[in-house]
Amino acid sequence: MSEWKPVIGLEIHAELLTQSKMFSNCPVVDSVTAAPNTAVDPVSMGLPGTLPVINRTALEMAMMVGLALHCEIPPFNRFDRKSYFYPDLPKGYQISQYDHPITIRGYLDIDLSDGTTKRIRVRRAHLEEDTGKLVHVTSGGTSYSLVDYNRAGVPLLEIVTEPDINSAEEAESFTRKLRAILQYLGVNDGDMSKGVMRVEPNISVMHQDDIGFRTRTEVKNLNSIRSLARSIEYEVSRQIAAWENDEGVRQATMGWDEVRQRTVIQRFKESAEEYRYFPEPDLPIVEVSRAWVEQIRARLPELPDAKRDRFIQAFGLSAYDAARLTADQVVATFYEGVVATGANPKTAANWMLGALSSLVNREDTDWVNVSTRVTPSALASLVKMVDARTLNKPTATDVLNEMWETGGDPEQIVATKGLAQVSDTSVIDAAVEGVLSANPDMIADYLNGKEKVFGPLMGMVMKALKGQGDPALVKAIMTAKLAALKGA
Repeated sequence: MSEWKPVIGLEIHAELLTQSKMFSNCPVVDSVTAAPNTAVDPVSMGLPGTLPVINRTALEMAMMVGLALHCEIPPFNRFDRKSYFYPDLPKGYQISQYDHPITIRGYLDIDLSDGTTKRIRVRRAHLEEDTGKLVHVTSGGTSYSLVDYNRAGVPLLEIVTEPDINSAEEAESFTRKLRAILQYLGVNDGDMSKGVMRVEPNISVMHQDDIGFRTRTEVKNLNSIRSLARSIEYEVSRQIAAWENDEGVRQATMGWDEVRQRTVIQRFKESAEEYRYFPEPDLPIVEVSRAWVEQIRARLPELPDAKRDRFIQAFGLSAYDAARLTADQVVATFYEGVVATGANPKTAANWMLGALSSLVNREDTDWVNVSTRVTPSALASLVKMVDARTLNKPTATDVLNEMWETGGDPEQIVATKGLAQVSDTSVIDAAVEGVLSANPDMIADYLNGKEKVFGPLMGMVMKALKGQGDPALVKAIMTAKLAALKGA
C-alpha cells in the first residue's frame, strides 16, 4: 500500500440560493418538500420557442465564491451547450460553461489532523443549470421512475479542483471548509442530505515508480461527507488491487452503494468531445469589468479563516477550539451570541464544544435547531452561574439537560429545584467530619499511605451535599483535615 499514492480531484456542485432559476424567472423551491412539478415554466422545461435570460444574482454569487477561493475572474465569460440525453434533462442539453468559465485558478488551504496545512488548487468554478430529479418507485412488484422537474434550471456552481488531494482525510477537509465558505457567503445552505451540495471525486492511484497519472474513475453524486470518505477509501483499495493483479482500470462513472459500502460501475466514462460543446447561441457573451469585480469583493463577509483568527485574538481561544467553532457559520453565530450576552469566552467555548455538542450529537439534530431548545442568552446565564461558583459542573450539566428538554430558563430551574452550589464552609466542614467519622478504616488506609482513598471520600462528601458542594472547597477542607490527622 505504501508503494501507492491516491490521486484525487473533486468536482463539487452547489445550488445557489437565488429566488429564481438560472435562465428564467421561475421560482426556486425546496426540491424535497415541494410538490413535484409545481415550480416549472416553459424555459426550464425546454419548450420550443423559449429563450433563456442570464440570472445576474447567480453571476454575482459565483464571483463571490471565486474571490473567496482566491480565483481570477476573467473579463470574458461565455455559456455553452453540453449535449446529452437523460430523462431529467428536458431540453436534451444543459447550458453550462466550458472554455470560458466565470472563475479560474484559485486555491484553498486546508487543515489536517497532524497539525499541518495543505494548499489545494482550484482549477475553475463554472455556472450551469441543474437537472431535474428522478424518483425510483416499486409498487405492486413493478419498478418504474418518475421525473420531478422542480430542480431543472436551478443555478448550479461547479467547483473543480486540481488532482492535489492524496487521501480521504484531505478530501473531507476540503469539502467541509468549502461548505463553510458557501454558508458564510450566503450562497448555499450546505444541506447535503437535500442534494443542494453534491460531491464527485475523480480517483486514481499512482505507483512510486510512475512518472504520469493512471486511469481514473469518477464517483457520482455523493450527498454526505461520510460517503465521500468511504467511497474514496474503497475505490483506492479496489484500484490498487486491480493494478497489482494486472487487471487494469477502465475510465468509468461509478456509483456508491451505501448498503454494501462499495462502488459500482454505472457506465464507462464519456469524453468532453462526446458532449459536443458549442457556444450557446441564445445567450450573449458576459463581459465582467474590473469595477464590477471590486464591487463584489467589497460585499464579501468575514470568512471562516478570518473569524477563526479573530476568535483566537479577541477571545483567547486555542487554535483548535477556534477552528471548531468557526467551521460552521451557525455554530460561530451562536457562540458570538453567547459571548455578546456577557459570558466568559473560554468557559462558553468549553460548554458549547463539550456538553452542548454532546446533546446535539445524541439527538442527531443540527445546530440550526439548537436555539429552539437552548438560546445563546440562556447558555450565557448558565455559564455565568458556573463562573460565579453558583453551580458546580455536574449540577450545571444536569441543568443544561433540563434546558434542552424543556427550553427552561437556567436561573429559574436552579431556584425552583434549590440547586445552587453549597459554598458555606461550615456546612461543608460538617459534611466532611461526618464522612471521616463514619469511615475509620478508610482514614487508617489513607494515613498508612493509600492516598487513592481520597477520591472515594471526596465522593461521599459530595453525595452528602447532594452533589451541590463547591468541589474546590470540599477538596481544600478534606485535605486540611486529613493533614491534621497525619500530623497528630
